[in-house]
Amino acid sequence: MKNEAKQARTEVPVHEIIAGRWSPYNYSTAPVPAADLAAVFEAARWAASGYNEQPWRYIIATSDQPEQYARVLSCLVEANQAWAGQAPVLALAVVKQDYEQTGEPNGTALHDLGLASATLNLEAVSRGLQVHMMGGILPDRAAELFAVPEGFRVITALALGYPGEGDDELARRDQVPRTRKPAGELFFGEAFGQAFPFGE
Repeated sequence: MKNEAKQARTEVPVHEIIAGRWSPYNYSTAPVPAADLAAVFEAARWAASGYNEQPWRYIIATSDQPEQYARVLSCLVEANQAWAGQAPVLALAVVKQDYEQTGEPNGTALHDLGLASATLNLEAVSRGLQVHMMGGILPDRAAELFAVPEGFRVITALALGYPGEGDDELARRDQVPRTRKPAGELFFGEAFGQAFPFGE
């Protein structure tokens, strides 16, 4: 179901999957089909990474696994638990901090995790799903509950599912139009802060 309020009003045309990606607060409790769930995380598996290290890991729980789901939900801050608990899929995103080959710190590990999560998002949208990424988590609790080994760090969480309907507060939040800073404030050319002249 397309949410017109959340369609990106882009300065130049972009792919409809990108324009249609948004972060719901109001989720349907309808389960995500197993094939779609596998494909979403397969997309993350094939994201690019520095030296092909693939430093990302995801701890996944679905609502049909009540104990596992409750453990992941308990790793979110209270404000996120309030809405994310209706999404049929939750996951914690973890990063390996050092290179496997050398043991040295991987300076692009967070970038690579972000790219994996972005790729996951786009595959989800292509299947009628939406993802809401969260920084509001309890990483120490997550590490303890899921026995995350030393050298790995829990970074973010995500909720995945179909956008819900209704007219409650969460549904109303999902009708607020998306906004972004103008391109001139983000993309620079001759000097930092000097807008790159796209198309000029």
